[in-house]
Amino acid sequence: MEHDIKAILSQMTMEEKAGLCSGLDFWHFKGVERLGVPSVMVSDGPHGLRKQDESGDHLGINDSIKAVCFPPAVLSACSFDRELMERLGDVIGCEAQAADLAVVLGPGVNIKRSPLCGRNFEYFSEDPYLAGEVAAAFVKGVQKHHVGTSIKHFAANNQETRRMTCSSEADERTLREIYLPAFEKAVKEAQPYTVMCSYNRVNGTFASENDWLLNKVLRDEWGFEGLVVSDWGAVNERVKGLAAGLDVEMPASGGITDAQIVAAVKDGTLDEAVLDQAAERILTLIFRYEEHREQRELTLEADHAFARKAAQESMVLLKNDGILPLKADESVLFVGEYAEKPRYQGGGSSHINSFKVSDAMSAAKKLGTVSFAKGFSGAEDIYDEALAAEAIEAAKKADKVVVFAGLPDSFESEGYDRAHMDLPACQNRLIAELAAVNPNLVVVLHNGAPVTLPWLDKARGLLEAYLGGQAGGEAAADILFGVVNPSGKLAETFPVKLSDNPSYLNFGGKETVEYREGVFVGYRYYDKKEMAVNFPFGHGLSYTTFTYSNMKLNSADMTEGETLSVSVDVTNTGAVAGKETVQLYVGDRTGKVQRPIRELKGFAKVELAPGETKTVTMTLDSRAFSWYSVELHDWYAFSGEYEIAVGASSRDIRLSETLSYRTNRALPLHIGINTTIGDLLENEKAKPLGEKLIRMMDAFFGADSQGDSDAASEAMGDDMMDAIAASQPLRGIVSFGIMTPEELQSEIAKYTD
Repeated sequence: MEHDIKAILSQMTMEEKAGLCSGLDFWHFKGVERLGVPSVMVSDGPHGLRKQDESGDHLGINDSIKAVCFPPAVLSACSFDRELMERLGDVIGCEAQAADLAVVLGPGVNIKRSPLCGRNFEYFSEDPYLAGEVAAAFVKGVQKHHVGTSIKHFAANNQETRRMTCSSEADERTLREIYLPAFEKAVKEAQPYTVMCSYNRVNGTFASENDWLLNKVLRDEWGFEGLVVSDWGAVNERVKGLAAGLDVEMPASGGITDAQIVAAVKDGTLDEAVLDQAAERILTLIFRYEEHREQRELTLEADHAFARKAAQESMVLLKNDGILPLKADESVLFVGEYAEKPRYQGGGSSHINSFKVSDAMSAAKKLGTVSFAKGFSGAEDIYDEALAAEAIEAAKKADKVVVFAGLPDSFESEGYDRAHMDLPACQNRLIAELAAVNPNLVVVLHNGAPVTLPWLDKARGLLEAYLGGQAGGEAAADILFGVVNPSGKLAETFPVKLSDNPSYLNFGGKETVEYREGVFVGYRYYDKKEMAVNFPFGHGLSYTTFTYSNMKLNSADMTEGETLSVSVDVTNTGAVAGKETVQLYVGDRTGKVQRPIRELKGFAKVELAPGETKTVTMTLDSRAFSWYSVELHDWYAFSGEYEIAVGASSRDIRLSETLSYRTNRALPLHIGINTTIGDLLENEKAKPLGEKLIRMMDAFFGADSQGDSDAASEAMGDDMMDAIAASQPLRGIVSFGIMTPEELQSEIAKYTD
């Protein structure tokens, strides 16, 4: 039965409407019993349900129901697979219906500005295009079942240090190009039922009361139709927040802020229409779920099997010097506690009470001859001489050694940032010692963010398992033994060391943190700097090989407003079936604005049998070529040449073509006495004036220089004169006597709107 929302709203008292605007308790939205409006429950999290039965909390301290822990975002994004992500959302949506949950609090799409952010394991990528694509797919999957999502944390929430008060200071171009597009994509393409505002301030204003973010950008520009909910405890001033577009405060306020809203309406400081609008959005969400309740049972075993597949599709083979896959008749030694007791999820509000957890050791015993030595504890950084000695002796006798290394729970969690990028010293030491006695060494990493790799040259193989979810152990064994061909690609760069990161000098902070690196985040920075990295964005190996050929653009020219079709043939040139992710990058070669070398603007994952060829086709629109102009308040691309490149990573470009792009728009140019002639020459509209002034300067100085000596000519060459002319402010035209002030102003007026 469909409910008449406006009719219900018209019967509500002001106190009831205000009451809807805060939680009933930790996990429930309020209802209005007398009008048949039910209370509904929301729950973490984006990679599994954390539904708490009794006493609620936000950080996972109290137990939740038994559920399935799917691969967290740090791993699932490496699938580069929209279909897989939509299926993940679908499964979680089914589970939410079975558990009577109206909203799943996720996904988290905050950009990985620094490897140190303690919550990076919950976020997808350093790249906004990738984050937006996989987020939109996930949202679609969940909401197929009329269960809402809550895309978070809006916006510029990129650290845990002082996360509830710190201000993220970033210019608008940086926000628009890096920190907002993943939200924008999900909103425009999938319309999440809710958006969760972040704790932090953005350029001095709390996100929970930021009218520019919540109303002007989110609703007016992007067309968001749902409600905005606060992160738990993120509200600073409730009435101010409601006016700025914050509909629901979570958790419960004990009626305090409800009373503030009522008082503000009564004294005229808050328009009752704002309250009505918020209440209508809340009622819409409640009944959207209630009218589509599904009678379902939790299918934990089937969902565990899907969690295994998702992990298989996402783990990244970073290095393979011919040592993998392992063979059934080899004697293999597994070292490290994580082989038997994997670290498969992060700490905090997304922590799942898994109904079971698979481990690599148990799975591997079904696939080959495997023995185990603990070597070190996964819980602390202590070098145990006895455990290490046992592992070293066993390694001497094994054909191959696989070390399961990673970060303990205490090294990364919600609530605080990492202090460094290193693995525990005890692990690094033992890995080096094992490599010294057996060079046939493979390392499997369990971590929520990049780590330094001091032993990288000593390891013949490296598998990035990240945090693999409860079935990650089985998935890792499947890949190590070649049951599954790895196909994951890195969703973030692995720098050589922490100080290489572009945010290194400006991360953390107390009252403010300045985003001084601007748009040069992740690979955009490393590639522009031509800086050595351990592994680039988009990198990932396979047990087969792929070649790219026959790249085609449907046109060599493109005008703003049109679309471009890019196709390329991909061939599996190896002996086993595999999947390859073709990555499409665009590079601005006009040289007219500071931009990255190239940026990801498309990707497609394709499965190929040995010897098989398939054509992959991707489409680019004008936005793919554009940067954000704060003068235009819009996206803009200069006319000129652009590189269209396809490859296997940001640094493994296989093929490229050049496109000529045209726009009929020009950036606004405000011409004044300190505008340079060079500025005029760079502006299509004002270029004729710049050329005219250059001719006048040439004539003026050329007349004066007749009869100059050879020495004078050498001192003032053509290049020098051109540079001086380009940097010449227009006031110089007057001061040199080339034009009178009145003549110059008359010329300027011809080119001014």
